[in-house]
Amino acid sequence: MDNLTHSLTGLALARTGLQKYSPHGTLLLIVAANLPDADGVSWFWGPLKYLEIHRGYAHSLVGLPLVALLAVLITAAIRRTRLPWLAAWAIACVGVASHLLLDWTMSYGIRLLLPFSSAWYRLDLFGLVDWVVLAVLLLAWLGPWLGKLVSNEIGSRPGRGRGLAIFALAFFAAYGGFRALMHARIMEQLQSRVYVDLLGGPANRIAAFPETANPFAWNAVVEGDHAYRMYHLHSFGNFNPDDGMLLYKANWTPLLERVSQTKTFRYCSYFTLFQYWQAHPAAGGATAVTLTDLRFGTPGDGFFRVTALVNAAGQVESITFGGARRNNNRD
Repeated sequence: MDNLTHSLTGLALARTGLQKYSPHGTLLLIVAANLPDADGVSWFWGPLKYLEIHRGYAHSLVGLPLVALLAVLITAAIRRTRLPWLAAWAIACVGVASHLLLDWTMSYGIRLLLPFSSAWYRLDLFGLVDWVVLAVLLLAWLGPWLGKLVSNEIGSRPGRGRGLAIFALAFFAAYGGFRALMHARIMEQLQSRVYVDLLGGPANRIAAFPETANPFAWNAVVEGDHAYRMYHLHSFGNFNPDDGMLLYKANWTPLLERVSQTKTFRYCSYFTLFQYWQAHPAAGGATAVTLTDLRFGTPGDGFFRVTALVNAAGQVESITFGGARRNNNRD
């Protein structure tokens, strides 16, 4: 999820009482709740390197205790003090675990079992930002400050925000359960239909991905042998399998095979869930080969799009991911 949500989750965990077990416990939990995303520095080496490293070992169960230890060291360095290492490390583990749990609920996925398994795990319950969750966490953050203003006016003692923090975390968990029920409802609708234009029978694979602003709105992808169907659905709306965007798969040619065997495209193929390949003529007799992951949007609109420019001699001249290009590709 976004780092504001991670930070506010760490703050809420601290206010439940965990901060009492270590000096500077609040700062420690906020640092730990964000630290797995330190692998984002890989962006300086380009988006392709970022794709390869992000949500890797720093987001794995094996990496959790090490990232927690690093959070303790960073907090001690910031505050220029020594911490009770075992208690601080245990608290930091909770903060790191909250990060892994939240990222697991998304559609992007997380590689929890590295290095034993490179499989991506995802629950498809939340987008990058969920405004409902963010609003409740912001309320838990600002509540004590607002309560202090009121208490100063009436002369009573302000609270410390523990009740609001517990409520926010409980709401987060309950809301996640609600999202899971809505997701299951959408999947039941999708799995109960026959997609004649795809297979003449049940689909090969089906997935539904959440929209950010509306907990009842979902984007779905249905895959058959020769085509995809993409839908925008409502949890309580009517569903017609003949609606939606129909995308036919490209014929697998020697050119696509050659591009797919480059190092960059091999990794992108490992990451993508619903691969949509396209080949278009380009200037100078070249061909542009594009791979899109349909879980992130329709071709041309989603953020995941990698393109290879292949010259007339069949050589890959450059590879572009989003707006970043690698020239003289060595793959």
